[in-house]
Amino acid sequence: MAKKTLTSEDRDLFRHTIGKVRAINSDKVLLNKDNKPKPYPRPGVIDVNGHLMDSAATDIEKVGLEDALCFIAPGLQNNVLKKLRRGFFGMDAEIDLHGLTSNAAKNHLLNFLHDCVQVGCRCVHIVHGKGYRSTDNHPVLKNNLNVWLRQHKYVQAFCSASPKDGGTGAVFVLLQLGEKYSHTSDSE
Repeated sequence: MAKKTLTSEDRDLFRHTIGKVRAINSDKVLLNKDNKPKPYPRPGVIDVNGHLMDSAATDIEKVGLEDALCFIAPGLQNNVLKKLRRGFFGMDAEIDLHGLTSNAAKNHLLNFLHDCVQVGCRCVHIVHGKGYRSTDNHPVLKNNLNVWLRQHKYVQAFCSASPKDGGTGAVFVLLQLGEKYSHTSDSE
């Protein structure tokens, strides 16, 4: 590459634009140890798939478009399910899984349930759709949700929503309180 020659006018213009320049005596930078910021702890990686129990009931019958979902964990009374159907617990959070693939819906669902347990949500509303576009009138997400929710260790009960809240295309889910919310304060 050829070296460009500058005219005296260009050189003067450059010096005028740059201004007064002083030479650097040292090119070493001293680090000040006093102002070093404290390190933040690295957040732990959360395995949301670990919330699913391996001992899943794989003999669950497939449900159809208009079939209602219903589950209650062993040891809970049946009136808990009645209260859940009637909206006794109140909705703390909601997620819509319409249009997602099975894998994407599972990831969204597991992250959503994990976040809900961490924040202390007791009852959540999950919209999965009825599956009208599914082949053979067997909705994919609805059937998968039926299995995943039964496998999840924090799910105590679930049932199909009331018609105004989505009917058989949505479920109300009752979650177990997380460890930090399960301790009641005895201040009385």
